[in-house]
Amino acid sequence: MKYRNLFAELGRTEKEIDAKIDAAIHAIFEDPAEKFYFEADPKHAYLMDTGNLDARTEGMSYGMMMAVQLGRKDWFDRLWRFAYDFMLLKTGRHAGYFAWSVKPNGAHNAEGPAPDGEEYFAMALLFAAARWGEGAPPFNYAAQARTILRHCVHQAELNENGRAMWDAENHLIRFVPEVDFSDPSYHLPHFYALFARHCDPEDAAFWRAAAQASRDYIALAADDATGLSPEYAEYDGRTKLLFGKKMAFFSDAYRVAMNIGLDAAWNGPTEVLSRVVERLQKTVDGHPELLRTACQLDGSLEGTPVMHPLGLLATTAAGSLALKGEASRSWAQRLWDAEPRKGVRRYYDNCLYFFSLLMMAGRYRNWLED
Repeated sequence: MKYRNLFAELGRTEKEIDAKIDAAIHAIFEDPAEKFYFEADPKHAYLMDTGNLDARTEGMSYGMMMAVQLGRKDWFDRLWRFAYDFMLLKTGRHAGYFAWSVKPNGAHNAEGPAPDGEEYFAMALLFAAARWGEGAPPFNYAAQARTILRHCVHQAELNENGRAMWDAENHLIRFVPEVDFSDPSYHLPHFYALFARHCDPEDAAFWRAAAQASRDYIALAADDATGLSPEYAEYDGRTKLLFGKKMAFFSDAYRVAMNIGLDAAWNGPTEVLSRVVERLQKTVDGHPELLRTACQLDGSLEGTPVMHPLGLLATTAAGSLALKGEASRSWAQRLWDAEPRKGVRRYYDNCLYFFSLLMMAGRYRNWLED
């Protein structure tokens, strides 16, 4: 598979790109003062959400995806062992899912899952199987991925009172299994297309339908004029405000543009989703204050400072993979000029920054088809 390299289009050499990515790796995994990858013991490691001082399935699965993209089996296996040993729920209606938040010692802060963790776990595990082959449990990566996907679709059949992470009728991912609304940034059609080819055969049609449903939903939920997406939305795309927030476009929603960009990198651009990114970038270009202040979908400011400005900049830039021309190169330059974030809130920003760097450098690879 040929991957577009937007940094090369700017005239950057492979040596310069290597150095840029190495600096991001150092910030996350190695810098004694700023890293948030920690080895609990020789077998277990976790990524810490530095703003909340916990390990989340979001961050654990992100760390696994980073490790498999980098070819770091040692990091990958420690992270997966931590998730498997301390986060996997073994009893009750959520058995087979992962507790979305635990303390660094593995003690649970929650007994329920967050579906964005499960989908990243499954994809990272499938890539690990493609890169390194199958090992003894729990390092039989592909088998573990298929088990996760089986629970995501069939939890109601597998556990009394359990509920699937995807709605069986509309094929949309739920914000959490208990509710009937979604989070646009959870929608990863590029993952689902691969799940369809590597899941239990009887679920292939479901995942193919989920891929198309998610592309349609991303476009439906985004504002027609601004391209801004809500953090949470009803199945019909209407914005849903949660957790006392007054703003619709906030931290979760930043990932939508990144997801569109990666879908384009792996599968080619989708016209309706490319228009979402185009509108988003034009909106931010015309109103740069949106990189600093939270807003509604029409771009009206709410006064709350953006919690993750680097993440917002990086993901907006990563959406450029769905576009062509000068606009995409302009945002690539903005990302190139950015540096890893330091301080308390660095975890989420630097995760999104790292993924966006890999994407723009053509190094976020689909290991199942390369």
